Amino acid sequence: MNQRGTLPPAARVASTDGHGRLTASAAARNAPAIVQMLRDVAPSKGRALEIASGTGQHIVQLATALPGLSWQPSDVDPARLTSIAAWAADALLPNLRPACQLDATKAGWAEEHASQDVILLVNLLHLIGDTATQVLISESAKALAPGGIVILYGPFMRSGVLTSAGDRAFHESLREADPDMGYKDDTIVLNKLRAAGLTPMDRVEMPANNLTIIAQKI
Repeated sequence: MNQRGTLPPAARVASTDGHGRLTASAAARNAPAIVQMLRDVAPSKGRALEIASGTGQHIVQLATALPGLSWQPSDVDPARLTSIAAWAADALLPNLRPACQLDATKAGWAEEHASQDVILLVNLLHLIGDTATQVLISESAKALAPGGIVILYGPFMRSGVLTSAGDRAFHESLREADPDMGYKDDTIVLNKLRAAGLTPMDRVEMPANNLTIIAQKI
């Protein structure tokens, strides 16, 4: 399965403004916390790759808030690439590169996107399977520059436990749509990061019961 398979309605809510821009309410709601988290942990300058940039709402705010980083948005979906380009055209940010098509669940992409100081992934791991997750983490480790960090944000199980009724319902809806999808266990993800040669740095609780996992290439 690629980055986005057949999703239940709760996982694919985005509307268009008629000018090519997609808007997701969850992206708008979560953006301030994500931006602040990046301000706290990201280097002041360097290269940053966002995997699965989605509507493009996050990447514009991140490029505005962290002007010393050169941001590369990406996505596998042509409609979302169009949306990212539309948001970027309105923002006119010198540190925001044109969006590229990238399926980060396919092996081999790291060579083309090497020497990244930051790799950011927002709300994707619960929409892909374990094998795809392993590929994404392994390739991210290869793509990072020494000292670079990977940042994984989204909903997770905590030590195998779904900690809210909303999380349990959403996880089950994902599993019904595709048995490969569903919340990943934070401890298993941390082990996958270690196996890829990355050193876990932090595990940050975020609003709406989300979690950020940060690991570094030493």
